[in-house]
Amino acid sequence: MQTEYLIALSDFCISHNIELSFVRSLHQTGLIRISDNRESGYIEADQLCRLEKFIRFYYDLDINLEGIETISHLLERINSQQDEINSSGTG
Repeated sequence: MQTEYLIALSDFCISHNIELSFVRSLHQTGLIRISDNRESGYIEADQLCRLEKFIRFYYDLDINLEGIETISHLLERINSQQDEINSSGTG
């Protein structure tokens, strides 16, 4: 059984100098998962890469949440289609 690693959301936000409300908004729109444990929120280690990508979109490129949702959806479709191409080419 694989152990799940959790990072405290408050610590993550402080270390990345971002607003907690931004991460909560990503969670509310379904773009990332947050595990709530009592009063604190935690992010799973497997979500870090995804979250850091969204942070770059939002803070570095000035893309709003709606734009991030759209980009995320398009990237998922591209990856899905690429997987289909790869699986049909090897069969």
